[in-house]
Amino acid sequence: MSTPTQNLHDLGQSLWVDNISRAMLESGTLASYIAEKSVTGLTSNPTIFQHAIGHGSTYDEVIARLARRGKSAEELFFLLALDDLTKAADLFRPIFDATHGLDGWVSLEVSPLLADDAAGTIQAAAALHKAANRPNLYIKIPGTPAGIEAIEESIFAGVPVNVTLLFSPTQYLAAAAAYMRGIERRIAADLDPNVHSVASLFVSRWDVAVNSQLPPPFHNRLGIAIATRTYAAYRELLNSPHWHQLARSGARPQRLLWASTGTKDPAAADTLYVEFLAAPDTINTIPELTLAAFAEHGKLIGVLPADGGNAEEVLEAFRGQGVDIDALATRLQRAGVEAFAASWQALLARIRDKCASSSPSAA
Repeated sequence: MSTPTQNLHDLGQSLWVDNISRAMLESGTLASYIAEKSVTGLTSNPTIFQHAIGHGSTYDEVIARLARRGKSAEELFFLLALDDLTKAADLFRPIFDATHGLDGWVSLEVSPLLADDAAGTIQAAAALHKAANRPNLYIKIPGTPAGIEAIEESIFAGVPVNVTLLFSPTQYLAAAAAYMRGIERRIAADLDPNVHSVASLFVSRWDVAVNSQLPPPFHNRLGIAIATRTYAAYRELLNSPHWHQLARSGARPQRLLWASTGTKDPAAADTLYVEFLAAPDTINTIPELTLAAFAEHGKLIGVLPADGGNAEEVLEAFRGQGVDIDALATRLQRAGVEAFAASWQALLARIRDKCASSSPSAA
């Protein structure tokens, strides 16, 4: 009998886990997700690493060793993160090879302090891609205005990119256009156009932002409506003559990825953003608790309509409640940048504390 996670896989949706830690790797947990829960990829972000590295003592010994070499906190972090993520990439490599690069990916984010620095992001993305030395490791770049410039340049340079912190169809289309410009420039320069990318739309944060301001009938509906409208834009783009021309030259689609899909409202189903976001040619990256819940009692209750269904009507109803969707998308993206920057600063401070406590003078 097929499992809920296998049903999603059979539909054509990839299921990735939104977490990474050394414990996941060393305990065999990640390997079990691959073998038993149809997990075919992994994502990370500064908040995830803040929790993994900042809590407990798993990383203390290697931090102490690297600190003695005079590494800065940021250098230390990327060494730790790359160690974990390259091991995870190697676990997923058979999937990557079997799907010809469609699946089997892991992701590492550039410093969120570079969100408004295009040149710095381009340089960091290239350096991290080279350091990882894995064909199935995405470099995450935010879809901010500066990030859009960095995405185009990074794709042109042959760096696989996971565009993060997208919140609306408009932001998604800007990221997709940057990806396509990078591919077009590679074709014009007689370079291989097969550079992979995904575009990550954050879903649940919409509902967190508006639930407390609206009556119950509107709760936990906005994020799914935004995702549905974005999916329609994605399908429309993939059916366009512009994309077909690039595909004939050997380009691969920039896949749409659902992010922030853990349920935040305790009154809502714990599998809400998995069951309602099932769609072919997409990815859903979910927290471990959500993965366990969906594997246990999740259902495939329908598939997102390629034409957007009634999403526009739902969005219009929210506008009627005073929700300025475009303005909120901008605020959510900026809040996401700020939240990741805060996690980044806290992570580096914790690494410095661990370095200080391991020094001979602290003994």
